[in-house]
Amino acid sequence: MVSETTRDGMTWYECNECGLLFDTEGDAHQHEQNCDSEDPSYIQ
Repeated sequence: MVSETTRDGMTWYECNECGLLFDTEGDAHQHEQNCDSEDPSYIQ
């Protein structure tokens, strides 16, 4: 599931599984389909 959050005056979309933030809702939903719900192996 994706949640909308506001940080630093901007709207972000957060993956509820791993916490990764996206600037577009579409990117967040696409990530969610492939998310393994573990911490990302790359730096945010």
